[in-house]
Amino acid sequence: MKGRINNKLGEIQISSDVIALYAGMTAVECFGIVGMAAVSMKDGLVKLLKRESLTKGISIEIEENRLRIDFHVIVAYGVSICAVCDNLMANVKYKVEEFTGMEVAQINVYVEGVRVID
Repeated sequence: MKGRINNKLGEIQISSDVIALYAGMTAVECFGIVGMAAVSMKDGLVKLLKRESLTKGISIEIEENRLRIDFHVIVAYGVSICAVCDNLMANVKYKVEEFTGMEVAQINVYVEGVRVID
């Protein structure tokens, strides 16, 4: 699945993996986000992903150059989950739209766990 943008010189195609990586890097910069989470469907365990595996906690759907982004995150203990998610959505929407030139139609955040930060 690729996003396509046409301009006067030709067509630009952006892979969903590139968008997922950029969105993941933007997300982990947000206050209160510990990292992306991978959920094992087999046993329901949640595991914190390393920085190299950010895209596994994110899914991207592209429909008519509109993006739908799903995040599976782990948040820091003691922060307002609502405030962290609102901040995440606003930052990712702005930065991904600037980066790709495509509209972010929807962002879903699934908080998979809470972790104490040392």
